[in-house]
Amino acid sequence: MLSKGIKFKNFVKNKKNEKIKKRFQTIIKEKNYVLDSLKSTYKNFFTEKKINKFKKFSNIKIIGMGGSTLGTQAIYDFLIKKIKKKVLFIDNLQSNPTLNQKKNFLNLVVSKSGNTIETIVNANLHIKKTEKNIFITENKKNYLNSLAQGLKAEIIHHHNFIGGRYSVLSEVGMLPAELMGLNSNKFRQFNSLIKNKKFIDSLITNVDCTLNLIKKKKFNSVIINYDQKSENLFKWYQQLIAESLGKKKKGILPIVSTMPKDNHSVMQLYLDGFQSNFYTFFFVHDERSEKVKNERILPSKKFLKDKNVSEIIYSQKKATENVFIKKKIPFRSFEIKKRDEKTLGELFCFFILETILLGKFLKVNPYDQPAVELIKKETKKILI
Repeated sequence: MLSKGIKFKNFVKNKKNEKIKKRFQTIIKEKNYVLDSLKSTYKNFFTEKKINKFKKFSNIKIIGMGGSTLGTQAIYDFLIKKIKKKVLFIDNLQSNPTLNQKKNFLNLVVSKSGNTIETIVNANLHIKKTEKNIFITENKKNYLNSLAQGLKAEIIHHHNFIGGRYSVLSEVGMLPAELMGLNSNKFRQFNSLIKNKKFIDSLITNVDCTLNLIKKKKFNSVIINYDQKSENLFKWYQQLIAESLGKKKKGILPIVSTMPKDNHSVMQLYLDGFQSNFYTFFFVHDERSEKVKNERILPSKKFLKDKNVSEIIYSQKKATENVFIKKKIPFRSFEIKKRDEKTLGELFCFFILETILLGKFLKVNPYDQPAVELIKKETKKILI
């Protein structure tokens, strides 16, 4: 078990690396702004009083790119059954959402630098003069700060030392979570998790195994995802791993594979193709899953009777794992027992700690993204 809500099967059992454990203990004792945002003691730049007036909105547009929106999208989709509001994400220049023109929207514009071209363009195209706006950006002179002041919008400061992909439990993810009607305090599980021996042992073993897989030239991390509502969680994870570790000709390529659909396309390659992959199985138990209609089942498939969709998907997951074991294909597995803020917060914490540790042992800086900045500068040159 990773925690009460998460059943975790690691790559191997009971393998501990004291060197990684010592580095982990050093990291959590250091002054680290990213880890501070995971703690229950983190102080938000927004107050309940400041955002109460915005909670009346049942329709929200969130405008941003990459880490500015991916964490929030993960929260919205994973917990959508608890959320009674409609949230639209405008996160690409091709985005053209179909909006009900009669509805009153709240706009939430997010960009750490305040100068992200795509976010500036989308804010220009999708904000109406009559709408209320909140901007989350750095506390310095930038384009979006100036725009927000002109619109008389609410401005919430974004810590300049917390990169977008690490910001999900800071204002960037927790402000929209509060606007959705969720409890932001329940997401921050760091304090309890670092006292949980099973969690720490699982994390250390996981990092050790991943480093050994990289040494064996296995660079592709394939997410075998059996939960449709977790697709954006793994898009967030994809950015976290790729942008944090892809430096100095090193890194891991995260690939998200949607199951069981991909059983009928890429699974053949996973089982019998090149062997440079390792895998993560992910499944969420759903007690309220729809049941098959018994009267429509023909005798040849009577084993489907009385089964719900979640049971059928779970059987496919277990069957695939069994085949992976027989073929000695490396994988780990997450089974989620409860879909709530606490469980999702634990997953965010695990993946962030995993990424930071991997970065330290790969001898890359897990917090920057220097190559991406080159494209931003080149784009500006062309537009000028």
